[in-house]
Amino acid sequence: MVAGVTRHTMDTTLGIDLGTQSLKVVFYDYKARKVVASASAPLEVIRDESGRAEQEASWWLAALQQSLQQVSEDIRMSVRAVAVSGQQHGFVPIDDNGEVLHAVKLWCDTETQQEADEIMEVCGGRERCIELVGNPILTGYTAPKIRWLRKHHPRKYRSMAKVLLPHDYINFIMTDRVIMEYGDASGTALLDVRNRRWSSELLRAVDPTRDLANCMPELVEPGEVIGHTTSSFSQEFGLPAGVPVAPGGGDNMMAAIGTGNVVPGKLTMSLGTSGTLFAYSDKPIIDPQGNIAAFCSSTGGWLPLLCTMNCTLATELMKQPLAIVNAGFDAAIDAVPAASEGLIVLPFFTGERTPNLPRATASVLGLNSENCEKGHLLRATVEGVTYGLRFGLDELRRLGIESSEIVLTGGGANSRVWRQIVADICRLPVVLLAQDEGASFGAALHALWILERQHNSERNIGDITSEHIKQRSDLACMPDEATSDRYAEGYATYRDAVASVASLFEIDGARS
Repeated sequence: MVAGVTRHTMDTTLGIDLGTQSLKVVFYDYKARKVVASASAPLEVIRDESGRAEQEASWWLAALQQSLQQVSEDIRMSVRAVAVSGQQHGFVPIDDNGEVLHAVKLWCDTETQQEADEIMEVCGGRERCIELVGNPILTGYTAPKIRWLRKHHPRKYRSMAKVLLPHDYINFIMTDRVIMEYGDASGTALLDVRNRRWSSELLRAVDPTRDLANCMPELVEPGEVIGHTTSSFSQEFGLPAGVPVAPGGGDNMMAAIGTGNVVPGKLTMSLGTSGTLFAYSDKPIIDPQGNIAAFCSSTGGWLPLLCTMNCTLATELMKQPLAIVNAGFDAAIDAVPAASEGLIVLPFFTGERTPNLPRATASVLGLNSENCEKGHLLRATVEGVTYGLRFGLDELRRLGIESSEIVLTGGGANSRVWRQIVADICRLPVVLLAQDEGASFGAALHALWILERQHNSERNIGDITSEHIKQRSDLACMPDEATSDRYAEGYATYRDAVASVASLFEIDGARS
């Protein structure tokens, strides 16, 4: 891949993507405009029936070492800047010595529903929380995790000096600096997204006895260097010392950069472990219904976003009992008619954020003698996942956000049939990019942005993305009108099914 290239002729930026199922590194040669190396290492998740979903922070560092060791020293030493993308909302409490106090509760942890309810009650309800910070307090967000630690592990909580998010923790390991940027910070539900500052009222709602403002990191601007790789980090991980580190951001914020979604009018759909649909805005977009998350971007704007907790997570789980392997995925679902002959799967395997059903389980409806087949069950799962994201498209339109196409990213985008299903259900053209690395590539471009800003402070992130991102016209999909009509009926049935099962899972008003 890099034969004949030496460290003297190649300069790269490094994008690190700390995901839920794996950690990935991407080395981008920004002069040749190509990814010259990538590697990954798997991660496990600790789960139980309470809704717990946790990882040890030490696993992340081991995965980072394992990933980097797969890349040649020449390429590793060509790095000129670094940025980190990280799974959002995870709670990393550290003490005064920088030691992690507890296993990291992840974005998909639903054990903290009671704490989320308590915070909203203290604040005066869901609508009041949206008024204060732009978002309701959902169990996946960071705020209820902090209250949970206070309640269940008071000794650890008393030792907590700072609250970090997953990507902030990797930044801390690299630079020895504790900071946070606006994009990922907005996913804590503690940031007033309109004014980009911590909400004193929400912090008091989490803990009225302690000034949590002292535990929240300094907020930094998106285009600044937050620090440089330390000599101890360099020795341990095999990267150059003194390399500038960008603020980075949450995985969705970095995926926005990696798909060029840094100006109004674009729409990105990510088919990863979770599913997301988001657009860039140059002003805050607050959804009074709370279905669209009012996040900040990591580039100076805002990133209204819908998140579903079960995307490729759902298809991977469904493939196991059906004994369908990756190589047979497309063939299995392509053999089934659109809308799966009336079969509907509500893929809420780990609870769900949108619709707001944290205690939900998956459901299969409409089984009959004609559709009780492996391929039907798998295709109906893909369609159920995609219907959930189609709801986000409707909600974004309700808030005044339109787009003429969808840029698709994430592991599910590798499926030719799934790409066409997205186009048909959403009635929009679907495009893919030549760089399919998603959030990790976005992090590499973010690193390039802060590198170039050292020489030109006026350098715009939009200039970077327009110069370095190219579409794959051969992978584009256009919606088929007849199929879209069939899916309109399937989508209506899906919505009715969600409304019907909502009451089974003890949720206050599933708003979808």
